[in-house]
Amino acid sequence: MVITAIITGDIVNSREGSNSDWLESLKLALNRYGDHLKDWEIYRGDSFQLKTNIEKSLEACFYIKASIKEYNSLDVRMAIGIGESNGSTGKITEEQGEAFYRSGQCFENLKATNLAIETGNKEHNTVLNLMLELGLLTFNSWTSVDAVTLKTALKHPGHTQKEIAKKLNKSASTISFTLQKTGYKEILKLLNYYNNLIVKP
Repeated sequence: MVITAIITGDIVNSREGSNSDWLESLKLALNRYGDHLKDWEIYRGDSFQLKTNIEKSLEACFYIKASIKEYNSLDVRMAIGIGESNGSTGKITEEQGEAFYRSGQCFENLKATNLAIETGNKEHNTVLNLMLELGLLTFNSWTSVDAVTLKTALKHPGHTQKEIAKKLNKSASTISFTLQKTGYKEILKLLNYYNNLIVKP
């Protein structure tokens, strides 16, 4: 038995626009956090499941969300479940364990929000889900430009804003303004809090 994080998700408004565009972005994002089939799989056309390290699980959600919100009118719903996994069977959709049950149940209970977590600890759930709900007031309004900028910053955590600006062919002041708008600084604080709460105990 290993403690792991399972992310269950689907694409909102997936029938709008070209599937081939967002599908490729989703695959690249999932591949960043796991290996195809063993750790992630896309099924029913617009649903997916990803098994990843607990410490990378929330970051993965932000990265996936940014990858999808690059495409106007699209968004993504995701639920993180943390717990034991019965071990790899070679295909993620055939695995079992409490992490899978928690992720699936949390996903089924998504209503007004599109990102939530089930850790198995009621207090942790209450605090983290409140933080996520408040954060989503900003995250849900990312534009395509916001999403690309945030994704680049998450992809290159050691880069300065000047280096990110160079990668995106923008001015440093534009990058600074855009990252502020996305809540990037707050996201980093939330990721740090999450890891201290969930991973280190």
